Amino acid sequence: MEGKQQQQQQQQQQQLPPPASGAPGAAGEERRPEEGKDAAGGGALGRPLGPTPSQSRFQVDLVAEGAGRPAEELRKASGEGGAAGKGSEEAKGRFRVNFVDPAAGDESPGEPGGGSSEGGNVSFQNGGDTVLSEGSLHSGGHHHYYYDTHTNTYYLRTFGHNTMDAVPRIDHYRHTAADLGEKLLRPSLAELHDELDKEPFEDGYANGEEGTPAGEAAATYTPDSKGVVKFGWIKGVLVRCMLNIWGVMLFIRLSWIVGQAGIGLSVLVIGMATVVTTITGLSTSAIATNGFVRGGGAYYLISRSLGPEFGGAIGLIFAFANAVAVAMYVVGFAETVVELLKENGTLMVDEMNDIRIIGAITVVILLGISVAGMEWEAKAQIVLLVILILAIGDFVIGTFIPLDSKKPKGFFGYKAEIFMENFGPDFRHEETFFSVFAIFFPAATGILAGANISGDLADPQSAIPKGTLLAILITTLVYVGIAVSVGSCVVRDATGNLNNTIVTELTNCTTAACKLNYDFSSCQTGCQYGLMNNFQVMSMVSGFAPLISAGIFSATLSSALASLVSAPKIFQALCKDNIYPGFQMFAKGYGKNNEPLRGYLLTFLIALGFILIAELNVIAPIISNFFLASYALINFSVFHASLAKSPGWRPAFKYYNMWISLVGAILCCIVMFVINWWAALLTYVIVLGLYIYVTYKKPDVNWGSSTQALTYLNALQHSIRLSGVEDHVKNFRPQCLIMTGAPNARPALLHLVHAFTKNVGLMICGHIHMGPRRQAMKELSTDLAKYQRWLIKNKMKAFYAPVHAEDLRDGGQYLMQAAGLGRMRPNTLVVGFKKNWRQGDMRDVETYINLFHDAFDIQYGVVVIRLKEGLDISHLQGQEELLSSQEKSPCTKDVIVKVDYSKKAETDTSIAFAPSSSERTHSLHKEEDEDGKTPTQPLLKKDSKSPSSPLNLADQRLLDASTQFQKKQGKSNIDVWWLFDDGGLTLLIPYLLTTKKKWKDCKIRVFIGGKINRIDHDRRAMATLLSKFRIDFSDIMVLGDINTKPKKENIAAFEEMIEPFRLHEDDKEQEVADKMKEDEPWRITDNELELYKTKTYRQIRLNELLKEHSSTANIIVMSLPVARKGAVSSALYMAWLEALSKDLPPILLVRGNHQSVLTFYS
Repeated sequence: MEGKQQQQQQQQQQQLPPPASGAPGAAGEERRPEEGKDAAGGGALGRPLGPTPSQSRFQVDLVAEGAGRPAEELRKASGEGGAAGKGSEEAKGRFRVNFVDPAAGDESPGEPGGGSSEGGNVSFQNGGDTVLSEGSLHSGGHHHYYYDTHTNTYYLRTFGHNTMDAVPRIDHYRHTAADLGEKLLRPSLAELHDELDKEPFEDGYANGEEGTPAGEAAATYTPDSKGVVKFGWIKGVLVRCMLNIWGVMLFIRLSWIVGQAGIGLSVLVIGMATVVTTITGLSTSAIATNGFVRGGGAYYLISRSLGPEFGGAIGLIFAFANAVAVAMYVVGFAETVVELLKENGTLMVDEMNDIRIIGAITVVILLGISVAGMEWEAKAQIVLLVILILAIGDFVIGTFIPLDSKKPKGFFGYKAEIFMENFGPDFRHEETFFSVFAIFFPAATGILAGANISGDLADPQSAIPKGTLLAILITTLVYVGIAVSVGSCVVRDATGNLNNTIVTELTNCTTAACKLNYDFSSCQTGCQYGLMNNFQVMSMVSGFAPLISAGIFSATLSSALASLVSAPKIFQALCKDNIYPGFQMFAKGYGKNNEPLRGYLLTFLIALGFILIAELNVIAPIISNFFLASYALINFSVFHASLAKSPGWRPAFKYYNMWISLVGAILCCIVMFVINWWAALLTYVIVLGLYIYVTYKKPDVNWGSSTQALTYLNALQHSIRLSGVEDHVKNFRPQCLIMTGAPNARPALLHLVHAFTKNVGLMICGHIHMGPRRQAMKELSTDLAKYQRWLIKNKMKAFYAPVHAEDLRDGGQYLMQAAGLGRMRPNTLVVGFKKNWRQGDMRDVETYINLFHDAFDIQYGVVVIRLKEGLDISHLQGQEELLSSQEKSPCTKDVIVKVDYSKKAETDTSIAFAPSSSERTHSLHKEEDEDGKTPTQPLLKKDSKSPSSPLNLADQRLLDASTQFQKKQGKSNIDVWWLFDDGGLTLLIPYLLTTKKKWKDCKIRVFIGGKINRIDHDRRAMATLLSKFRIDFSDIMVLGDINTKPKKENIAAFEEMIEPFRLHEDDKEQEVADKMKEDEPWRITDNELELYKTKTYRQIRLNELLKEHSSTANIIVMSLPVARKGAVSSALYMAWLEALSKDLPPILLVRGNHQSVLTFYS
């Protein structure tokens, strides 16, 4: 059955893709030929089956860049019949090539050979190979997801024979929900490589895995692309950035900065700001060209680079900063309007309230423009830019027309004297270089205005670098130009009084004004004009003053508009990623462009709130710092990604350098403090708080961030460094390979070992899959992800290592030899005690005991853990799920099948290795889930009775026992029976337990063997040893009566237990006995029993002593008896372990590998 469906899946999985344009009109045109079936494409039932090579035509879809092109043009370009403009987001005009049957009926009547003649030369996606088609035919077609290489001739022509393999093409690499076109599935490795079954197929699927036939492939999301507005780099990025960078500063504050700092330092201030923004621009370009950029601007770039923690923190702050920036710019606009009203004496109420009224009206109008759609908003931006450029031109022209009427106000035209005088600084009113820099810097921000609407750009990868960097260049040149020209034309102080002209020549002139026959010396007390005193110098200089006012309006409104659009877009992207679940409602978009109307409303309310406060001097520095924090993180992202050396970090934009980006990040942090130290601290606290919150929440996203890449790189480098270091006894750690099977099947085993390995040593959960290889391989891959997730969810610091093997012993050997990496390899094998060994097959016991021998051969220590209730709760997993420790994955929600072995005890705890034995596996095939996700052993089955059915007493006890190590252990004893020196592992494990929080109140009691006449001496010797090892103990007991003979009834019980496993060779003929021993090597010979009589008695006697002294202990740690390989049969050894450990509290039988693990040297 599994292999039966092979060829059909091949057939489906290789169908050629449809055109990218999902035109609804052409539903039936493209068919999916299938052997022996009608084409399954909507209306195509009556059509002939696949096209013959001679009929076949290429079908071409233009997936053009089409930056701002209307859909009609694209439709023309790509042939008459088709739907157009699919992927204008797709980079640079690429073509899709499909194969269609001309008989399908969508030909234009005039051209018998096929559709539009423009389709003649088609570049195929395969590295740009060009194939000539005889014409191209357009049809809308269904979305198919698989290639069919048998019925298409492209493959035949290319390779000379039909092949299942798919050639490289872009659709294989898409995300499932890509909005650029559908994802195609390339044939899986299994389809190419697995053996084919001979039987013809029935249901069209191979390998027992369902393919996704075209009908079900609705997973792909292909929105209607008509009417979506996408911008090119000029309209989308350059215009936006220039408008945002040129703010009010240009007209109102730049002249004052020149007055304070002088021309030289003003240029330096502008240069420093530009260095920060340019480095950030380069970093933004690098991230934006490293893969497809969706909406969300700075948030998207940072979160996809550094992960959701930084992204979530910055996204929220950046969206908020943009919202408040709207208020800042609108108040700037309102202030200018109120100034004009004041000059004309037409104030409505008073200054403050007028600002509020005008600001509120303005922000409502801006909201209207934004909500009307991006197209309107872009048109408004263009108009504003034109006004802004006219205003700048107006100023430049004005500088060349010095009027006599303006001279008293300090404007003399370009003069070398003025340039020389204004070149140096003249700081007044406690201003310094850095305070002036802090005032100017916000004028340089705004470089992310284009990146923030990345989702609305036709090709963000080329638009963001081009637009942003060019905008920085142009705006910087304008800033520098205006600073120099205003510094060369206007003196620092002027009275505005015409009477101050100098009639007589003065000989001792020092100021430029004096040399130009004006005496402004009275300005020592303060004047109204000149660079230092008049903020409206630019309108005074300009040729036509109202244009400058228009420029101020344009600069403020355009910046406000850009921020009003950016904030909701960023916030929407943040909410879509569901990093802050409370904000989920803002993710919804409306209309063709997916406009975040709810976000607009929220931004509007925030902006309105801050406008009503109208205290901008407090808000401005915080906003600047929020922007700078995002710049710092963008720079840091580039440094981090380069440092992580992830193969996925290959930006198309090459002009970046990781160290320059790091310098940029540090500069941003420094500038934050320069601008305002308390705002910087506040920003750091907020970012840190949000970072901690998101880290704590652990959003379930995986974006392949550079944080992951760096974690990997660090782990790799440290592992390699560790490999070069020899082990030292002081650094010995118990590194445990636990044979758990499915980790959730034996929680007690897992929690107990985790208690002494957590944050100390390595813990690997081994799971051996047996049974048919093909099935096991499928299980391995599903289990690996599922159980590693389960371990992490249950806060287990452990790895899950599944293997497939013919039997348990092979699997154990594979794991012991291959598990781990470098120095991080297991050195201790931990197994659960095989509780049902007498009921099961003795061959399983043989395998189980051989594992111990194998472990000792590989120089492993061995720990056997026994709970009297048992360890394996897999048959109770339905109930365990109610205790919520079971992973809620889709295939484990049901009750576990109770698999009955022959003669199995009620509380089955099979081997401590949850691999199914062969009987179990055979019963599984029927239960296999249809989607190929077979749950692990033991198998889940939809059980008719509800999982909460009452448990019998034994099961209830088992369930309680399985959680006992998760609780705090209280004040009780850990009894250590250190009878044999195994290197100290028997002592180290209990010591490590007492270092953990749950066990810290437990006291260690040590029991040792000794002679009755030397008990005190032995006790003192042991106390000295323990104190040298610095291990605290509460008591040392020396047992002088270990060698006394056990009670008769216990000996009788032991003999009764081993009776079924004895060979009794003395009662049989020699040959029969030999044959039987050969067939059943585990049988106990009389000779062996006699030989090891004293050892047998010792185990029985120790059990009596354990019951006497340690029956109240929380846990007992005891030396594991060793049996000589080949001399002691498995049944006898198993019987010793049974006799030694029965009816006791939880017991660990420990045997180190006889190399020291403790030392008293420093």
